[in-house]
Amino acid sequence: MRGRNMDTEEVVRRLRREPEPTPWVRSVLLGAATGLAAGTVLAGIMSSVSAYLARMVVTPAHEPAETLEILAVIEDSDGLQVILPVTEDTVVEGTYGLHFNQGRAVAQIGKITSLEPKHGTVTRRVLGVQHGDLRTAKAASISSALYLNPADAGFGYEEVSVELPVGPAPAWYVPHRNPEGPLAGRRIWGVMVHGRTGTRVEAVKALWAAHRLGIDSLLVSYRNDGEAPAGPDGRYGLGITEWEDVEAAVAYALDHGAEDVLIFGWSMGGAIALQTADRSPLTTRIRGLVLTGPVVDWIDVLGHQAKERRVPELLGRLAQWLISNDAGRRATGLASPVDLKALNWIARADQLHTRTLILHSIDDEVVPYQPSRDLAERNRLVDFVPFHTARHVKEWNYDPERWESHVHQWVTELLALPEPGTS
Repeated sequence: MRGRNMDTEEVVRRLRREPEPTPWVRSVLLGAATGLAAGTVLAGIMSSVSAYLARMVVTPAHEPAETLEILAVIEDSDGLQVILPVTEDTVVEGTYGLHFNQGRAVAQIGKITSLEPKHGTVTRRVLGVQHGDLRTAKAASISSALYLNPADAGFGYEEVSVELPVGPAPAWYVPHRNPEGPLAGRRIWGVMVHGRTGTRVEAVKALWAAHRLGIDSLLVSYRNDGEAPAGPDGRYGLGITEWEDVEAAVAYALDHGAEDVLIFGWSMGGAIALQTADRSPLTTRIRGLVLTGPVVDWIDVLGHQAKERRVPELLGRLAQWLISNDAGRRATGLASPVDLKALNWIARADQLHTRTLILHSIDDEVVPYQPSRDLAERNRLVDFVPFHTARHVKEWNYDPERWESHVHQWVTELLALPEPGTS
């Protein structure tokens, strides 16, 4: 392939050997030191850094800013190609969404047609564009979300409202329209739960698998995600509060004709799904969980994130303490502390009683894969499928055929089993 004198995996490896600066740490340290008496500087620095990290974790954040420069858009006989800077995300093979115009437009980008590491550029084929003109865009963000709604992906859908404990929240209901699907006629719904910083659009890519299976889909929003109402404190509960919103979505599905439900979850959506299956009285109607890059243990994730930001281990642990104790509420803004132990499914492995499929890339840079693997080793109801190279919640984007094949086989076999409590 012209210009590809270094493979994409080698480019990624080189990028990862060059740590990004962490200016926020330097800023916090400077701010903490300013005005403090000499004897309290160290304590002030420690508490400020830990408070910043704790607050960052529980403060809602939405899709990243459009900071990826679009260097050029070129047209040939096969359509458009886009030239982007080389980053860890732009050089991974697969199909991704390139969001621009403040998130109001999106392009699907696919095959890498040219890679020039020396010039710092990568060229990718543009597969489609909706709601804007990519040729006039100057910057974008790259995402696992390919489309802005189900219709853009070719699926008919209905805008519905789910009544959450915090108020009405928007959702997309997508009927499968596949009478030949193995589960068609079974009245199975998939409740699809996006991750932290995401919205319902993250789950659109799962609709092809749902259609093939013959199950209806409900793509939901939950408190503080920018679409549903905010919670009382405006903070993420990391699954401890949001599960009630997913329970409401499960109830909506059952009230509208579903006999049983599968919950699909991505990243923090996986943590929410696990809490729903554990806490909800509707758990007998939740036949299984399909989790991609899920947070299985928040303590592990928080430790990883602190390390990635080069925060000393002691300060990372202090951040966890602030999140999980009453004394930290002033720093975090949480109305109630988050019980991180209840979110640790490695320690609670024997308490998970719902069949679960986990698909997780071993190079996930946000949520380490090891807890997913460990949970499967400790609980026979959990199946683990490792991916490689895909990074965080992009398993489908990197290898959609493999993701869909595993989901199809697992769900089909699961629903062929007797319901729990029956012979």
